Amino acid sequence: MMHEIFMLTALEQSRKALPQCLPNPPVGCVIVDKEQIVAQGYTQSPGKHHAEAYALKQIQGKAFDCLKMYVTLEPCSFYGRTPACALTLAEDPRVDEIYVSIVDPDPRNDGKGLEILRTPGKIVHLGLCADEVKAFLSKYLLR
Repeated sequence: MMHEIFMLTALEQSRKALPQCLPNPPVGCVIVDKEQIVAQGYTQSPGKHHAEAYALKQIQGKAFDCLKMYVTLEPCSFYGRTPACALTLAEDPRVDEIYVSIVDPDPRNDGKGLEILRTPGKIVHLGLCADEVKAFLSKYLLR
């Protein structure tokens, strides 16, 4: 039950990204410690932070372990105007578990971000609140 609440909160964050984030998809992210939200984020204007990096910036310098992250779209696996979010998360020892609602159909991603997260042993869950997230995000995704 709490997992759905956190993902739907991430979905609310993603709505805040519009229209500034375009042409990037409006992604939302929530970071949770012991069932409490400690950071939230959404995709900023092109060249600025993606949702995951924006949320991580809010807890910069704070000691946490076993954090859970809820993100509406698979973290990016490629370097564009910003570093790859999946690599940043893979290297962050504080984030243990990542809930991803939907896979990014962009051919530069399409599961690669999930693989990057799994490589160092992160626990990755896929599909939480996928119907709700797809209903909002699908028109903004590359195919």
